[in-house]
Amino acid sequence: MSGIDHGLNCVFCTILIFAQSIDNYMSNPTIALLDASIGETPVERNFRREVDAELTRYKASEGKLPAWPAADGSWDFDAAVISGSQTAVYDMESWMISLSELIHDLTELQIPILGVCWGHQFLAHLFGGCVTPMDEYELGYRHIERYQKHPIFDDIPAEFIAFETHSDTVARLPPKATELAGNDRGVQAFAFGTAIGVQFHPEYDIETARSVTKSKRQEGIEDQRVEQVLNSISPGQHERTQKVKSVFNNFLQIVQRNHSVEQTAGI
Repeated sequence: MSGIDHGLNCVFCTILIFAQSIDNYMSNPTIALLDASIGETPVERNFRREVDAELTRYKASEGKLPAWPAADGSWDFDAAVISGSQTAVYDMESWMISLSELIHDLTELQIPILGVCWGHQFLAHLFGGCVTPMDEYELGYRHIERYQKHPIFDDIPAEFIAFETHSDTVARLPPKATELAGNDRGVQAFAFGTAIGVQFHPEYDIETARSVTKSKRQEGIEDQRVEQVLNSISPGQHERTQKVKSVFNNFLQIVQRNHSVEQTAGI
């Protein structure tokens, strides 16, 4: 074998190894699930069912977080997802302060982050927006309208239905954030750099929708309204929310593209 042939073979092998590493990554991105819920909840079960990735859960509300990014900017995960919670982001409990420090570092490194419900509010609050109490709960299946094109909403209709359960809302977006979706009750989705927030719950199954709704009696919601929402939770109605689950696959596509850009820059 000539020196030229040997050199070409080495280049080919390098490209092949790189391509295989990209292919392996594309099928198995790593996600840190930052569980902000209090106590035993179905958060981990729901996200593991819906997010087709290697998911590691950290109980953020108990002060458990993944290791911080290294000095060279590397991190153990490709992205992070922040769950819902029974708390208020403006209370800024000690564990929220630690979480905010981590999220600040991740956003500086342009690591994709998806915030769901409380996670959506937390991101808005963290980046300079305003989160305030609502006059009444937004609870049950709600109509939402997309305002902007964004990869997180690929293959999702301009108007869709999703399950909601929250008593706080993003009253003002952070500076330079883009409102992606909303309804008559407020901001339903926004983007800020590589961070994305959605107010609704694309991860909920029927069991979770029912149990969460029943629990609202303990928070002072009148029985009549709770029963009305419970009566609306049916297989047929829930089927209408299935399209919005594409948010998770779309987020993984965003993660994959982000990773490909980093890999290309590192060649």
